[in-house]
Amino acid sequence: MTLKTDIRSRSKGDNLRIAYRHPQPAGMAPDFLVPGALNLDCDEKLWVPQADGVSFRPLNFNLSGGGFVNLLRVRRSGVISRHRHGGAVHAFTLRGQWHYLEHSWMATTGSYAFEPPGETHTLVVPEGVDEMITLFHVTGNYIYVDPDGQALGYEDVYTKLDAARAHYTEIGLGASFVDSMIR
Repeated sequence: MTLKTDIRSRSKGDNLRIAYRHPQPAGMAPDFLVPGALNLDCDEKLWVPQADGVSFRPLNFNLSGGGFVNLLRVRRSGVISRHRHGGAVHAFTLRGQWHYLEHSWMATTGSYAFEPPGETHTLVVPEGVDEMITLFHVTGNYIYVDPDGQALGYEDVYTKLDAARAHYTEIGLGASFVDSMIR
């Protein structure tokens, strides 16, 4: 008997269409939805400026887990940053292309990349790419480094949250605009 058969044999009639009747685990953070998260041409105000030609759209700030999920948008070619990962990163390229100087692959629209904790690499958007947008699910932090690995700065869930709050305050949406994204 398969699990699927076992579950069906224990369900009577329309029981499959009845919502779960019990409370969720104590202390569990509630789920949430970001409507239109993959609308890449959304309202410009949702994009938080990060550097010349670089911005991000936050989707989730995981304060208890030390990570974040955002869309990174780059509207210029060239080296964007060199950084070391404190945790794993999952990346889904939604528009354009990018690569790391340290690897031979090119992330193109529809690509998925896994970046292991501890890896250091240099993000580049190639010439001729007008816009690159990638969804990054980041655990841990980034440490920005020079070519020899000397630390120059860092970025983590708290610096991203601070930048988003400052941006949304400046444009009139208010710092609390991001509160629904915090878990």
